[in-house]
Amino acid sequence: MEEEQHRQDSEAPLLAASKPDGAASSSPPRNRFPFFCAVLASMTSVLMGYNVAVMSGAQIFMAEDLGVSDTQIELLSGAINIYSLVGALLAGWTSDRLGRRLTIVLTNGFFLVGPLIMTLAGGYTALMAGRFISGIGVGYALVIAPIYAAEIAPASSRGLLSSLPEIFINTGVMLSYVSNFAFSALPAHLAWRLMFAAGVVPTVFLAAGVLTMPESPRWLAMKGRLDEAKAVLDRTSDTLADAEQRLLEIEEVVDAGSNGGGSTWNEVATKAGVSRVLATVLALQFFQQASGIDSVVLYGPRVLAMAGVTSNTLLLGLNVLFGVAKAGSILIAMALADRVGRRPLLLVSTGGMTASLLVLGSVFAAFAGAKDDAAVAAVAVAAVVAFVCTFSVGFGPMAWVYSSEILPLRLRGQGAGLGTAMNRVMSGIVTMTFISLYGAITMAGAFYLYAAVAAASFVFIYTCLPETRGRNLEDMEQLFRTK
Repeated sequence: MEEEQHRQDSEAPLLAASKPDGAASSSPPRNRFPFFCAVLASMTSVLMGYNVAVMSGAQIFMAEDLGVSDTQIELLSGAINIYSLVGALLAGWTSDRLGRRLTIVLTNGFFLVGPLIMTLAGGYTALMAGRFISGIGVGYALVIAPIYAAEIAPASSRGLLSSLPEIFINTGVMLSYVSNFAFSALPAHLAWRLMFAAGVVPTVFLAAGVLTMPESPRWLAMKGRLDEAKAVLDRTSDTLADAEQRLLEIEEVVDAGSNGGGSTWNEVATKAGVSRVLATVLALQFFQQASGIDSVVLYGPRVLAMAGVTSNTLLLGLNVLFGVAKAGSILIAMALADRVGRRPLLLVSTGGMTASLLVLGSVFAAFAGAKDDAAVAAVAVAAVVAFVCTFSVGFGPMAWVYSSEILPLRLRGQGAGLGTAMNRVMSGIVTMTFISLYGAITMAGAFYLYAAVAAASFVFIYTCLPETRGRNLEDMEQLFRTK
């Protein structure tokens, strides 16, 4: 009792500081410690976003320096997403065996080696080898950061904390665009190498910082380390009563999994709630990427060049604008996720994506030959900004939040790996076929196709997804069984 009272007294100033003046005593203040843990874990996603998107500007200078073709650019841009399948499928296994924390450290290792190889590459083969190692890191980052954030967070702030990986991915994308712009004035043989090298330095510091975080309490409970799990829950819950309740719910789920007989994958085949959860995760990840977001992320300068923007400096500057708009929109999603819920954000997002893609497609359909028309270029820029903003205000972060929180504990690592694999397959298909696609059906046809996928995702979300805001992770399977 004295130890518990001491803990309450020591945390009182922190909790009091987070409580607004005049707040009702019945509303407990939120604990800030899980926020700091989730931020540190999610910062690996900055490296993921940087390594994926840096090709957007680097490809211009690589083509000039090494003479790589459009086909090779397509492969280098999109292959990282296909290679990430390796990381995505291994991450679930690794996180279940080594723990969430060490898996994040391993992820940083891939982001150290891959970009370093790219920086020193002398030809296409070495470039592809570097993209392969970076791709494994991308798969790991996409799986482990949302899992850790969801498992460390109390229900009251899970939407906010689970959105952090997406905001950091977009921060990485934005920084890669800034890097593209900053190094664009250098000679071609230096410019693209420095763009990749800039992503190497932070990895060591991030890996060291991650080792200061606590391990996921749910992983500790799965390993039978209940005392350690309880200690982490005491530090990451809003109140001691909340910590006790979370521990009881986790223990029930762990006991149910260990006494259920058979494998987790047998449950997928035999339990309606579990199989429906996994199908929902796969569908969400399919729609998120099939709607074409990575075509804009990786080929934004090419799209705008075809809309009439002719200056390389202006193209890279506009790319920075897209990155700022995309990252800034995530802040709206973070602020609203635990207030209005996941489902409204997803519906507004997919509706806005559909509208902006239709406008962008119509610009190319109606003004395909207007190469020097500033008004046409301005409308195209506005449509692209609207697309990246509406994507990031809902579908971008909420697909990961929703997926990480509805998967049962015993399936979370491997299920998240499968969902990420689906996401990366579709991203790879989109990015490795975009140049060929618009060459076959025109730029207008490509964006009309993406608009149709976005509209289908709206219908799927409206008809199939229940709201999860405020629910404990251990309640999700029942929610999907009864809906």
